[in-house]
Amino acid sequence: MEFRDELLGKGFGLVLRQLAKGTAESIPLACQDGANARAAYRFFANECVTEHDILAGHFRATRERFTGAGGTVLVLHDTTEFSYPRENIGLLHRFRNPQRSPHPLCGIAMHSSLAVTEAGLPLGLSAVKFWTRKVFKGANELKRHVNPTRIPIGQKESVRWVENLVETTARLGEPGRCVHVGDREADIYEVFCAAHDVGTHFVIRSAYPRLAEDGTTKTDTEMQTVRLKDLHRLTVRDERGAETEAVLERRYRRMLVLAPVAKQKDYGPLELTVIHAEERGAPRGRERIKWKLLTDLPVRSRAEAIEKLQWYALRWKIEVFHKILKSGCKVELSRLRTAPRLVNLIATCCVVAWRIFWLTMINRSEPAAAPAVALTQRKRLAGDPVGEK
Repeated sequence: MEFRDELLGKGFGLVLRQLAKGTAESIPLACQDGANARAAYRFFANECVTEHDILAGHFRATRERFTGAGGTVLVLHDTTEFSYPRENIGLLHRFRNPQRSPHPLCGIAMHSSLAVTEAGLPLGLSAVKFWTRKVFKGANELKRHVNPTRIPIGQKESVRWVENLVETTARLGEPGRCVHVGDREADIYEVFCAAHDVGTHFVIRSAYPRLAEDGTTKTDTEMQTVRLKDLHRLTVRDERGAETEAVLERRYRRMLVLAPVAKQKDYGPLELTVIHAEERGAPRGRERIKWKLLTDLPVRSRAEAIEKLQWYALRWKIEVFHKILKSGCKVELSRLRTAPRLVNLIATCCVVAWRIFWLTMINRSEPAAAPAVALTQRKRLAGDPVGEK
């Protein structure tokens, strides 16, 4: 915990312990009595408290765990939304069918970056961004008049991908050990360049073909000429949880990828590896696997190709983290009335959600770990039976 005011630090410690013990409970129930509940409300409403103060200690602990973990660490990035049907909170987006849902969705958006080991053990958050909207920008209407690629990244909400990557690199250190993983929303050329500039790595799912080689062709066109490297069999689950076998055809190639035409004055070409993994046939009960990945790392063998696919498959871990926040901590049920107070609550629950996730995964990734890794020994009290701790 890092607070300029020592009393605020003590207050945060008390609130954190109460919410950790009363996970999924409302603030009054978690605090157990009126005095503690009022203290918690005052803490979240304090104008001197921000999400940066709340998470500073957690970020420092994440770096310590990162340093101790050794080897490659994956940094998973994703955005989630918390719905709060109160107009003073702010806007998220409009529903596609205004006749069924005429009112816009109100709430808070969070873009988080979660560091995990290759075994899937969450080491902690490395960066978080919260925001909401006062007005809708009308992005679809804007596209009819302006080429979105001509708008500087700093004027777009998507700058959060770049900022979290840069902040994570500065916070954790050792950028060469980090591999940043993102879904199709992260397919942003500025993200690739930012990773290159700070010396870190990425595996990102491609959203669309990009200009390649001399600029007269695109990545998908080039990949059509690449011969099939090998087949990879894996077990997946359908919508009902039944296990099925999928056979993936894998192709990969190193090539020169160019920035969009409107950005080529500011961003040069990058040498990237394009990996295509497509499932044979049409499976029943689930979508066909069709991954197109971009990475700055070389792929020289079957093992290295499988490694990159396994890294991307771990991206789902951050979805689980967000699910714990919503279903486990039930942050969307809070009745706090303003966005700053809700942000402070969500930031506090992020620490609780990480701890729940870590406890779930530690036994799976480190089955031989000593109990003291997760549990502290209770001190002997007067009146305890002999031999009992």
